[in-house]
Amino acid sequence: MSWLRICAVFAFVLGLAGCQTLQKVDRGLYQVAESVSEKDRVTGQRSLSMTNRSAQIQQGNAYVEKIIANEKKHKRPVNAAVSRSQYLRLVRIFDRIHQISHLKNERWEPILIKRDSFNAFTTGGTYIVVHSKLMTDLKDDAELAAVVAHEIAHTVANHVYERQTHAQISALAGSNSARRSGYKAAFTHESEREADRIGILYAALAGYDPLAASRIWQRKYAAEGNARALFHHDHPVNAERYKEAYKVGKAVMPYYRKGHINPRSAQLLDNNVLWRKNSNEVAAGDGGGVAALLSTALGAYVQHQEAKVEERRQQNQARFVKAVQNGLKLESSRKAGNHVLETRWRYAVQGPVLKDMVMGMYLKRNGKIERYVDHVKGYIKPGQVFAARFEFPKDLHVNDLKKYEASFYLDDVQPAY
Repeated sequence: MSWLRICAVFAFVLGLAGCQTLQKVDRGLYQVAESVSEKDRVTGQRSLSMTNRSAQIQQGNAYVEKIIANEKKHKRPVNAAVSRSQYLRLVRIFDRIHQISHLKNERWEPILIKRDSFNAFTTGGTYIVVHSKLMTDLKDDAELAAVVAHEIAHTVANHVYERQTHAQISALAGSNSARRSGYKAAFTHESEREADRIGILYAALAGYDPLAASRIWQRKYAAEGNARALFHHDHPVNAERYKEAYKVGKAVMPYYRKGHINPRSAQLLDNNVLWRKNSNEVAAGDGGGVAALLSTALGAYVQHQEAKVEERRQQNQARFVKAVQNGLKLESSRKAGNHVLETRWRYAVQGPVLKDMVMGMYLKRNGKIERYVDHVKGYIKPGQVFAARFEFPKDLHVNDLKKYEASFYLDDVQPAY
């Protein structure tokens, strides 16, 4: 019997009995559900959250305001002081995305800070913080809109406080899964996928090309690979992210009006090709308390299972990559130019035919880890020799690789079946 049917039966019993005691109990259950959950703004289903929106804004904004104060304390530029043109561009794109979002009635503010990193983030309040390098790395307004929409989507879906509440309740329940770093990464990974889907829809409704997100991650994949076996992934790896973003972008393309907000954007937020919002809720006292608790429990259980599945998937792929790496033998390497290194490898063990191989090299330079990759074309059979070519920037000479402790690794690979 589904939880909806259980709720319906309970409501029917309440209606027949007219029992004030049962109605009081149900209202009490509703208050319990309200204290540990909220209705998801996107789907209408209940999700864990022990912090109401007012507290979310207060806590989230306090964190960002500390960042702003620290920037000013150290005399680092903020907003237009970083770049007037880039800040005005950010505000213009942000405003258009925000006005079609689920939180359009809140007063939000984008913040631009000077950082040499490709990053943007929200903290669950009404700020979005964008690093200056991200602004210059993105190719056009549609790509920036995809990032802005993704960050707003995190707050819309309450990912910050949902994750906190889930962790707290899991700890109280003695969950072994919740203590694993792989599980925590997988839980966040699924939130990132959801923010991507919501964000791509937002971009389309605001008049920005919904395929822009896929172009960002396709470019990242070409330049950086996936680093799949190096650590747990709390974000989808680049290859998977650009493919899923492309699929979602194509799905919402009919809503895209280039340069203009879709006049049906409000209706499409609730009913579109990606989801249909559940707006049916039984009143407290009429079975609504039972319904709210069951909905909360079911939503938490589904998220828990999805995170476990993703954790296992990541572990299995990492094991596969590491097993293949153990079977790779470096046959030769040679300098093919001042900034080019050519290597030859043998797939020296019996195993599956391979595809989508990405060979990588990392090194330590100027206090940072740098990664370089080469995408090996075609299929690779057991015993086969293949080449990987690494090209470096002009300030990195092949002769200096040993000085920077350069090391090869297998970035990613798939079995060809």
